[in-house]
Amino acid sequence: MRESLNSPKAKSRRFRPYPKYKDSGVEWLGAIPEHWQGRSLKRVFSVINGSTPQSGIPQFWEGKIAWVTPEDLGELEGAEILDTQRHITEQGYRSCGTSLVPAGSLVLSTRAPIGYLGIASVALCTNQGCRSLVFRRQAERKYFYYELLTAKAELESLGQGSTFKELSRDTLEQVVIAEPPRDEQASIATFLDRETAKIDALIEKKERLIELLQEKRTALITQTVTKGLDPSVPMKDSGVEWLGEIPTHWEMKPLKALLTRNDSGVWGEDFDDEGVVVLRSTEQTVEGHWNIQDPARRCLSARAAAAARLACGDLVTTKSSGSQAHIGKTSIVDHEVAALSCCFSNFMQRLRVAAPHMPRFVWYFMNCPVGREQLIFRSSTTTGLGNLNGAILGSLAISTPLSEEQRDIVAFLDREMTKIDALVTKIQEAIDRLKEYRTAFISAAVTGKIDVWELA
Repeated sequence: MRESLNSPKAKSRRFRPYPKYKDSGVEWLGAIPEHWQGRSLKRVFSVINGSTPQSGIPQFWEGKIAWVTPEDLGELEGAEILDTQRHITEQGYRSCGTSLVPAGSLVLSTRAPIGYLGIASVALCTNQGCRSLVFRRQAERKYFYYELLTAKAELESLGQGSTFKELSRDTLEQVVIAEPPRDEQASIATFLDRETAKIDALIEKKERLIELLQEKRTALITQTVTKGLDPSVPMKDSGVEWLGEIPTHWEMKPLKALLTRNDSGVWGEDFDDEGVVVLRSTEQTVEGHWNIQDPARRCLSARAAAAARLACGDLVTTKSSGSQAHIGKTSIVDHEVAALSCCFSNFMQRLRVAAPHMPRFVWYFMNCPVGREQLIFRSSTTTGLGNLNGAILGSLAISTPLSEEQRDIVAFLDREMTKIDALVTKIQEAIDRLKEYRTAFISAAVTGKIDVWELA
Protein backbone atom coordinates (compact mmCIF):
# COMPACT_ATOMS: atom_id res chain seq x y z
CA MET A 1 0.00 0.00 0.00
CA ARG A 2 1.24 3.50 -0.84
CA GLU A 3 1.93 5.81 2.10
CA SER A 4 -0.27 8.81 2.93
CA LEU A 5 0.20 11.98 0.88
CA ASN A 6 1.04 13.82 4.10
CA SER A 7 3.53 11.33 5.49
CA PRO A 8 7.15 12.51 6.00
CA LYS A 9 8.33 9.93 3.50
CA ALA A 10 5.92 11.20 0.85
CA LYS A 11 6.97 14.80 1.45
CA SER A 12 10.61 13.88 1.08
CA ARG A 13 10.04 12.13 -2.24
CA ARG A 14 10.14 14.58 -5.11
CA PHE A 15 10.58 13.56 -8.72
CA ARG A 16 11.92 10.12 -7.89
CA PRO A 17 11.76 7.26 -10.39
CA TYR A 18 9.53 4.22 -9.98
CA PRO A 19 11.20 1.27 -8.26
CA LYS A 20 11.14 -1.06 -11.28
CA TYR A 21 10.95 -0.58 -15.06
CA LYS A 22 10.53 -2.69 -18.18
CA ASP A 23 11.28 -2.02 -21.84
CA SER A 24 8.21 -0.65 -23.66
CA GLY A 25 9.53 -1.88 -26.99
CA VAL A 26 9.24 1.54 -28.64
CA GLU A 27 11.89 4.20 -28.80
CA TRP A 28 9.80 7.29 -28.00
CA LEU A 29 8.47 5.77 -24.75
CA GLY A 30 11.64 4.02 -23.61
CA ALA A 31 11.43 2.12 -20.33
CA ILE A 32 8.09 2.36 -18.51
CA PRO A 33 7.14 1.38 -14.93
CA GLU A 34 6.86 -2.37 -14.53
CA HIS A 35 3.14 -2.32 -13.69
CA TRP A 36 2.18 -0.07 -16.63
CA GLN A 37 0.98 -1.44 -19.96
CA GLY A 38 2.24 -0.55 -23.41
CA ARG A 39 -0.75 -0.74 -25.76
CA SER A 40 -1.41 0.07 -29.38
CA LEU A 41 -3.57 3.16 -29.65
CA LYS A 42 -6.46 1.21 -31.21
CA ARG A 43 -6.82 -0.78 -27.98
CA VAL A 44 -7.45 2.39 -26.00
CA PHE A 45 -9.40 4.41 -28.60
CA SER A 46 -11.73 3.96 -31.53
CA VAL A 47 -10.18 6.11 -34.28
CA ILE A 48 -12.86 8.00 -36.21
CA ASN A 49 -12.26 9.71 -39.57
CA GLY A 50 -13.66 13.10 -40.57
CA SER A 51 -15.05 14.53 -43.80
CA THR A 52 -16.25 17.76 -45.39
CA PRO A 53 -19.70 18.54 -46.82
CA GLN A 54 -19.71 19.98 -50.33
CA SER A 55 -18.75 23.63 -50.03
CA GLY A 56 -21.03 25.03 -52.72
CA ILE A 57 -24.31 23.96 -51.09
CA PRO A 58 -25.59 26.57 -48.57
CA GLN A 59 -27.99 24.08 -46.93
CA PHE A 60 -24.97 22.14 -45.63
CA TRP A 61 -23.45 25.06 -43.73
CA GLU A 62 -24.11 27.51 -40.86
CA GLY A 63 -25.89 24.86 -38.80
CA LYS A 64 -25.48 23.88 -35.15
CA ILE A 65 -23.05 20.95 -35.39
CA ALA A 66 -19.48 21.85 -34.38
CA TRP A 67 -17.06 20.89 -37.16
CA VAL A 68 -13.35 20.84 -36.25
CA THR A 69 -10.44 21.55 -38.60
CA PRO A 70 -6.66 21.59 -37.93
CA GLU A 71 -6.90 25.38 -37.91
CA ASP A 72 -9.34 25.22 -34.99
CA LEU A 73 -6.92 22.98 -33.07
CA GLY A 74 -3.96 25.22 -33.88
CA GLU A 75 -5.73 28.23 -32.39
CA LEU A 76 -6.70 26.58 -29.10
CA GLU A 77 -5.49 28.49 -26.05
CA GLY A 78 -6.11 25.56 -23.70
CA ALA A 79 -6.95 21.88 -23.93
CA GLU A 80 -10.72 22.16 -24.44
CA ILE A 81 -12.44 22.61 -27.81
CA LEU A 82 -15.22 25.00 -26.77
CA ASP A 83 -16.36 26.03 -30.25
CA THR A 84 -15.34 25.88 -33.91
CA GLN A 85 -15.02 28.47 -36.67
CA ARG A 86 -17.57 26.73 -38.84
CA HIS A 87 -20.64 24.62 -38.14
CA ILE A 88 -22.61 22.28 -40.39
CA THR A 89 -26.29 21.39 -40.61
CA GLU A 90 -27.91 17.98 -40.12
CA GLN A 91 -28.26 17.81 -43.88
CA GLY A 92 -24.57 18.61 -44.34
CA TYR A 93 -23.65 16.03 -41.72
CA ARG A 94 -25.63 13.29 -43.48
CA SER A 95 -24.15 14.24 -46.86
CA CYS A 96 -20.58 13.23 -46.04
CA GLY A 97 -18.58 10.62 -44.18
CA THR A 98 -17.90 12.52 -40.98
CA SER A 99 -19.07 11.11 -37.63
CA LEU A 100 -20.33 12.75 -34.46
CA VAL A 101 -18.18 11.86 -31.43
CA PRO A 102 -19.07 12.42 -27.76
CA ALA A 103 -17.76 15.13 -25.46
CA GLY A 104 -14.55 13.97 -23.81
CA SER A 105 -13.13 12.51 -27.01
CA LEU A 106 -9.68 13.65 -28.13
CA VAL A 107 -9.32 15.30 -31.53
CA LEU A 108 -5.96 15.08 -33.32
CA SER A 109 -4.86 16.82 -36.51
CA THR A 110 -3.36 14.23 -38.84
CA ARG A 111 -2.78 16.40 -41.89
CA ALA A 112 -1.13 19.77 -42.47
CA PRO A 113 0.07 19.85 -39.75
CA ILE A 114 0.22 16.66 -37.72
CA GLY A 115 -0.07 16.73 -33.94
CA TYR A 116 -2.43 19.56 -32.94
CA LEU A 117 -4.64 18.24 -30.17
CA GLY A 118 -7.78 19.12 -28.21
CA ILE A 119 -10.43 17.63 -25.94
CA ALA A 120 -14.02 17.86 -27.18
CA SER A 121 -16.16 19.75 -24.66
CA VAL A 122 -19.30 19.04 -26.75
CA ALA A 123 -20.36 16.41 -29.24
CA LEU A 124 -18.71 17.31 -32.55
CA CYS A 125 -17.37 16.07 -35.86
CA THR A 126 -14.26 16.91 -37.89
CA ASN A 127 -13.00 17.39 -41.40
CA GLN A 128 -10.62 14.95 -43.08
CA GLY A 129 -7.57 16.75 -41.67
CA CYS A 130 -8.43 15.45 -38.19
CA ARG A 131 -9.21 12.15 -36.54
CA SER A 132 -11.23 11.74 -33.36
CA LEU A 133 -10.11 9.36 -30.61
CA VAL A 134 -13.06 7.94 -28.69
CA PHE A 135 -12.25 6.11 -25.47
CA ARG A 136 -13.19 2.42 -25.52
CA ARG A 137 -13.52 2.31 -21.73
CA GLN A 138 -13.41 4.59 -18.70
CA ALA A 139 -10.12 6.45 -18.59
CA GLU A 140 -8.62 9.75 -17.50
CA ARG A 141 -8.87 11.83 -20.68
CA LYS A 142 -6.46 14.51 -19.51
CA TYR A 143 -3.68 11.97 -18.94
CA PHE A 144 -3.94 10.74 -22.54
CA TYR A 145 -4.15 14.34 -23.75
CA TYR A 146 -0.79 15.03 -22.09
CA GLU A 147 0.68 11.78 -23.40
CA LEU A 148 -0.29 12.51 -27.01
CA LEU A 149 1.15 16.01 -26.68
CA THR A 150 4.42 14.31 -25.75
CA ALA A 151 4.07 11.96 -28.73
CA LYS A 152 3.81 14.85 -31.25
CA ALA A 153 7.31 14.36 -32.71
CA GLU A 154 6.69 10.62 -33.04
CA LEU A 155 3.36 11.20 -34.81
CA GLU A 156 4.92 13.74 -37.16
CA SER A 157 7.68 11.29 -38.09
CA LEU A 158 5.06 8.71 -39.13
CA GLY A 159 3.38 11.05 -41.64
CA GLN A 160 3.68 10.16 -45.31
CA GLY A 161 3.02 11.93 -48.58
CA SER A 162 4.83 14.05 -51.16
CA THR A 163 2.44 17.01 -51.45
CA PHE A 164 1.74 17.17 -47.71
CA LYS A 165 2.38 14.83 -44.82
CA GLU A 166 -0.57 12.83 -43.53
CA LEU A 167 -0.82 10.31 -40.70
CA SER A 168 -3.05 7.48 -41.89
CA ARG A 169 -5.65 5.86 -39.69
CA ASP A 170 -3.93 2.47 -39.87
CA THR A 171 -0.57 3.93 -38.86
CA LEU A 172 -2.10 5.95 -36.04
CA GLU A 173 -3.88 2.89 -34.66
CA GLN A 174 -0.55 1.03 -34.40
CA VAL A 175 1.20 3.73 -32.34
CA VAL A 176 2.13 2.30 -28.94
CA ILE A 177 1.26 4.41 -25.91
CA ALA A 178 1.72 3.91 -22.18
CA GLU A 179 -1.35 3.04 -20.08
CA PRO A 180 -0.96 3.24 -16.30
CA PRO A 181 -3.70 2.02 -13.93
CA ARG A 182 -6.60 4.44 -13.93
CA ASP A 183 -5.94 5.82 -10.45
CA GLU A 184 -2.41 6.72 -11.56
CA GLN A 185 -3.75 8.29 -14.74
CA ALA A 186 -5.87 10.61 -12.60
CA SER A 187 -2.99 11.31 -10.23
CA ILE A 188 -0.62 12.22 -13.05
CA ALA A 189 -3.22 14.41 -14.79
CA THR A 190 -4.02 16.28 -11.55
CA PHE A 191 -0.33 16.80 -10.85
CA LEU A 192 0.38 18.07 -14.37
CA ASP A 193 -2.65 20.37 -14.37
CA ARG A 194 -1.36 22.03 -11.21
CA GLU A 195 2.33 22.20 -12.11
CA THR A 196 1.85 23.31 -15.72
CA ALA A 197 -0.55 26.01 -14.50
CA LYS A 198 2.28 27.39 -12.37
CA ILE A 199 4.68 27.33 -15.31
CA ASP A 200 2.07 28.89 -17.63
CA ALA A 201 1.41 31.68 -15.12
CA LEU A 202 5.13 32.47 -14.99
CA ILE A 203 5.35 32.43 -18.78
CA GLU A 204 2.35 34.76 -18.98
CA LYS A 205 4.00 37.24 -16.59
CA LYS A 206 7.17 37.27 -18.65
CA GLU A 207 5.23 37.67 -21.90
CA ARG A 208 3.38 40.60 -20.36
CA LEU A 209 6.72 42.14 -19.40
CA ILE A 210 7.83 41.87 -23.03
CA GLU A 211 4.60 43.57 -24.12
CA LEU A 212 5.28 46.43 -21.68
CA LEU A 213 8.85 46.78 -22.97
CA GLN A 214 7.58 46.86 -26.57
CA GLU A 215 5.06 49.54 -25.60
CA LYS A 216 7.85 51.52 -23.94
CA ARG A 217 9.98 51.07 -27.07
CA THR A 218 7.22 52.39 -29.34
CA ALA A 219 6.40 55.31 -27.05
CA LEU A 220 10.05 56.32 -26.73
CA ILE A 221 10.59 56.28 -30.49
CA THR A 222 7.39 58.24 -31.17
CA GLN A 223 8.15 60.84 -28.50
CA THR A 224 11.73 61.33 -29.69
CA VAL A 225 11.14 61.58 -33.47
CA THR A 226 8.23 64.00 -33.01
CA LYS A 227 9.27 66.07 -29.96
CA GLY A 228 13.04 65.75 -29.85
CA LEU A 229 15.38 65.20 -26.90
CA ASP A 230 14.91 68.51 -25.09
CA PRO A 231 11.51 68.75 -23.36
CA SER A 232 12.07 72.47 -22.60
CA VAL A 233 12.13 73.73 -26.21
CA PRO A 234 9.13 75.80 -27.38
CA MET A 235 6.59 73.94 -29.51
CA LYS A 236 4.32 74.76 -32.44
CA ASP A 237 1.36 73.11 -34.15
CA SER A 238 2.60 70.70 -36.83
CA GLY A 239 -0.58 71.13 -38.88
CA VAL A 240 -0.96 67.34 -38.93
CA GLU A 241 -3.76 66.03 -36.71
CA TRP A 242 -2.12 62.76 -35.64
CA LEU A 243 1.28 64.37 -35.08
CA GLY A 244 0.31 67.26 -32.80
CA GLU A 245 2.97 69.75 -31.75
CA ILE A 246 6.62 69.71 -32.82
CA PRO A 247 9.58 71.86 -31.74
CA THR A 248 9.37 75.40 -33.15
CA HIS A 249 12.63 75.10 -35.10
CA TRP A 250 11.60 71.83 -36.82
CA GLU A 251 9.98 71.74 -40.27
CA MET A 252 7.14 69.68 -41.63
CA LYS A 253 7.93 68.26 -45.06
CA PRO A 254 6.52 65.64 -47.40
CA LEU A 255 8.82 62.61 -47.45
CA LYS A 256 9.53 63.15 -51.15
CA ALA A 257 11.42 66.34 -50.27
CA LEU A 258 13.99 64.19 -48.44
CA LEU A 259 14.48 61.62 -51.21
CA THR A 260 16.66 61.17 -54.25
CA ARG A 261 14.95 57.91 -55.25
CA ASN A 262 11.41 56.59 -54.87
CA ASP A 263 11.08 53.58 -57.18
CA SER A 264 9.61 50.09 -57.50
CA GLY A 265 11.39 46.76 -57.58
CA VAL A 266 11.67 43.83 -59.97
CA TRP A 267 10.75 40.16 -60.04
CA GLY A 268 12.42 38.70 -63.11
CA GLU A 269 11.52 35.83 -65.37
CA ASP A 270 12.03 32.75 -63.22
CA PHE A 271 13.80 31.29 -60.19
CA ASP A 272 17.50 30.65 -60.79
CA ASP A 273 19.93 29.18 -58.22
CA GLU A 274 22.69 31.21 -59.83
CA GLY A 275 20.57 34.35 -60.22
CA VAL A 276 20.34 37.61 -58.32
CA VAL A 277 18.95 37.66 -54.77
CA VAL A 278 15.61 39.48 -54.79
CA LEU A 279 14.39 40.38 -51.31
CA ARG A 280 10.67 39.93 -50.64
CA SER A 281 8.31 41.61 -48.20
CA THR A 282 8.04 38.29 -46.32
CA GLU A 283 11.68 38.79 -45.30
CA GLN A 284 10.80 41.94 -43.40
CA THR A 285 9.51 41.79 -39.85
CA VAL A 286 6.59 43.96 -38.72
CA GLU A 287 9.08 45.98 -36.65
CA GLY A 288 11.09 46.84 -39.77
CA HIS A 289 14.02 44.45 -39.41
CA TRP A 290 15.26 41.81 -41.84
CA ASN A 291 14.81 38.07 -41.36
CA ILE A 292 16.53 36.59 -44.39
CA GLN A 293 16.63 32.79 -44.17
CA ASP A 294 16.32 31.47 -47.72
CA PRO A 295 16.27 34.41 -50.15
CA ALA A 296 14.82 33.94 -53.62
CA ARG A 297 17.17 34.12 -56.58
CA ARG A 298 15.71 35.32 -59.86
CA CYS A 299 16.90 35.50 -63.44
CA LEU A 300 17.36 39.23 -64.20
CA SER A 301 18.96 41.09 -67.04
CA ALA A 302 22.10 43.03 -66.15
CA ARG A 303 20.20 46.26 -66.75
CA ALA A 304 17.26 45.33 -64.50
CA ALA A 305 19.59 44.10 -61.75
CA ALA A 306 21.66 47.29 -61.86
CA ALA A 307 18.54 49.48 -61.67
CA ALA A 308 17.15 47.67 -58.62
CA ARG A 309 20.41 47.03 -56.77
CA LEU A 310 20.14 48.05 -53.11
CA ALA A 311 22.77 50.20 -51.45
CA CYS A 312 23.64 50.63 -47.80
CA GLY A 313 21.23 53.14 -46.24
CA ASP A 314 18.36 52.49 -48.66
CA LEU A 315 14.91 52.17 -47.10
CA VAL A 316 12.63 49.45 -48.46
CA THR A 317 8.88 49.67 -47.78
CA THR A 318 6.21 47.00 -48.21
CA LYS A 319 3.60 48.55 -50.47
CA SER A 320 1.29 45.57 -51.10
CA SER A 321 0.13 42.96 -48.57
CA GLY A 322 -2.94 41.01 -47.54
CA SER A 323 -2.22 41.99 -43.93
CA GLN A 324 -2.74 45.58 -42.85
CA ALA A 325 -0.13 45.05 -40.13
CA HIS A 326 2.53 44.69 -42.85
CA ILE A 327 1.54 47.64 -45.05
CA GLY A 328 4.16 50.38 -44.83
CA LYS A 329 6.67 48.37 -42.81
CA THR A 330 10.06 49.77 -43.67
CA SER A 331 13.49 48.16 -43.38
CA ILE A 332 16.88 49.79 -43.77
CA VAL A 333 19.66 48.20 -45.82
CA ASP A 334 22.70 47.71 -43.58
CA HIS A 335 26.16 46.47 -44.57
CA GLU A 336 25.16 42.82 -44.08
CA VAL A 337 22.20 43.09 -46.44
CA ALA A 338 24.12 45.23 -48.93
CA ALA A 339 26.83 42.54 -49.04
CA LEU A 340 24.26 40.20 -50.66
CA SER A 341 24.40 42.47 -53.73
CA CYS A 342 20.63 42.09 -53.86
CA CYS A 343 17.61 43.68 -55.49
CA PHE A 344 14.07 44.07 -54.14
CA SER A 345 10.72 42.75 -55.30
CA ASN A 346 7.94 44.64 -57.04
CA PHE A 347 5.80 44.37 -53.88
CA MET A 348 8.20 46.86 -52.30
CA GLN A 349 9.32 50.45 -52.82
CA ARG A 350 12.85 51.82 -52.45
CA LEU A 351 13.32 55.17 -50.74
CA ARG A 352 16.82 56.69 -50.90
CA VAL A 353 17.30 59.56 -48.46
CA ALA A 354 19.23 62.63 -49.61
CA ALA A 355 22.03 64.20 -47.59
CA PRO A 356 22.18 65.81 -45.07
CA HIS A 357 19.20 63.84 -43.72
CA MET A 358 19.75 60.62 -41.80
CA PRO A 359 18.20 57.47 -43.34
CA ARG A 360 17.99 55.95 -39.89
CA PHE A 361 16.00 58.91 -38.54
CA VAL A 362 13.52 58.49 -41.40
CA TRP A 363 13.42 54.74 -40.69
CA TYR A 364 12.53 55.36 -37.06
CA PHE A 365 9.81 57.83 -38.07
CA MET A 366 8.25 55.55 -40.69
CA ASN A 367 8.01 52.61 -38.28
CA CYS A 368 6.52 54.52 -35.35
CA PRO A 369 2.72 54.89 -35.11
CA VAL A 370 2.55 58.43 -36.54
CA GLY A 371 4.34 57.22 -39.67
CA ARG A 372 2.70 53.81 -40.09
CA GLU A 373 -0.82 55.06 -39.34
CA GLN A 374 -0.54 57.71 -42.05
CA LEU A 375 0.45 55.07 -44.58
CA ILE A 376 -2.20 52.54 -43.51
CA PHE A 377 -4.86 55.27 -43.59
CA ARG A 378 -3.88 56.31 -47.10
CA SER A 379 -3.44 52.83 -48.55
CA SER A 380 -6.05 51.60 -51.00
CA THR A 381 -7.51 48.08 -51.17
CA THR A 382 -7.51 46.11 -54.39
CA THR A 383 -8.56 42.43 -54.65
CA GLY A 384 -8.15 42.00 -50.91
CA LEU A 385 -4.66 43.50 -50.82
CA GLY A 386 -3.71 46.76 -49.13
CA ASN A 387 -1.70 48.92 -51.55
CA LEU A 388 0.64 51.88 -51.42
CA ASN A 389 2.47 53.54 -54.27
CA GLY A 390 5.33 55.96 -54.69
CA ALA A 391 3.04 58.98 -54.67
CA ILE A 392 1.41 58.00 -51.36
CA LEU A 393 4.78 57.26 -49.79
CA GLY A 394 6.19 60.56 -51.07
CA SER A 395 3.32 62.50 -49.51
CA LEU A 396 3.98 61.14 -45.99
CA ALA A 397 4.20 64.13 -43.64
CA ILE A 398 7.43 63.94 -41.64
CA SER A 399 8.81 66.22 -38.94
CA THR A 400 12.42 67.13 -39.73
CA PRO A 401 14.92 68.52 -37.25
CA LEU A 402 18.32 69.86 -38.34
CA SER A 403 20.80 67.20 -39.47
CA GLU A 404 22.89 67.52 -36.27
CA GLU A 405 19.78 66.94 -34.16
CA GLN A 406 18.78 64.00 -36.34
CA ARG A 407 22.18 62.47 -35.59
CA ASP A 408 21.73 62.99 -31.84
CA ILE A 409 18.23 61.47 -31.96
CA VAL A 410 19.45 58.43 -33.91
CA ALA A 411 22.38 57.89 -31.50
CA PHE A 412 20.02 58.15 -28.51
CA LEU A 413 17.43 55.78 -29.96
CA ASP A 414 20.04 53.27 -31.12
CA ARG A 415 21.46 53.19 -27.61
CA GLU A 416 18.09 52.89 -25.86
CA MET A 417 16.71 50.35 -28.33
CA THR A 418 19.81 48.20 -27.84
CA LYS A 419 19.12 48.13 -24.09
CA ILE A 420 15.43 47.32 -24.53
CA ASP A 421 16.06 44.70 -27.22
CA ALA A 422 18.72 43.01 -25.08
CA LEU A 423 16.29 42.83 -22.16
CA VAL A 424 13.53 41.46 -24.42
CA THR A 425 15.93 38.83 -25.75
CA LYS A 426 16.91 37.81 -22.22
CA ILE A 427 13.27 37.48 -21.15
CA GLN A 428 12.38 35.57 -24.34
CA GLU A 429 15.23 33.14 -23.67
CA ALA A 430 13.82 32.57 -20.17
CA ILE A 431 10.38 31.94 -21.68
CA ASP A 432 11.86 29.45 -24.14
CA ARG A 433 13.60 27.61 -21.30
CA LEU A 434 10.35 27.46 -19.33
CA LYS A 435 8.52 26.05 -22.35
CA GLU A 436 11.25 23.45 -22.85
CA TYR A 437 11.05 22.54 -19.16
CA ARG A 438 7.26 22.30 -19.38
CA THR A 439 7.50 19.90 -22.34
CA ALA A 440 10.19 17.77 -20.69
CA PHE A 441 8.27 17.76 -17.39
CA ILE A 442 5.07 16.49 -19.04
CA SER A 443 7.04 13.85 -20.94
CA ALA A 444 8.73 12.60 -17.78
CA ALA A 445 5.40 12.25 -15.97
CA VAL A 446 3.35 10.57 -18.70
CA THR A 447 6.09 8.09 -19.65
CA GLY A 448 6.75 7.12 -16.02
CA LYS A 449 10.25 8.56 -15.68
CA ILE A 450 9.17 10.22 -12.43
CA ASP A 451 6.71 8.95 -9.84
CA VAL A 452 4.24 11.73 -8.98
CA TRP A 453 1.65 9.66 -7.11
CA GLU A 454 2.24 11.26 -3.71
CA LEU A 455 2.72 14.72 -5.23
CA ALA A 456 -0.66 15.00 -6.97
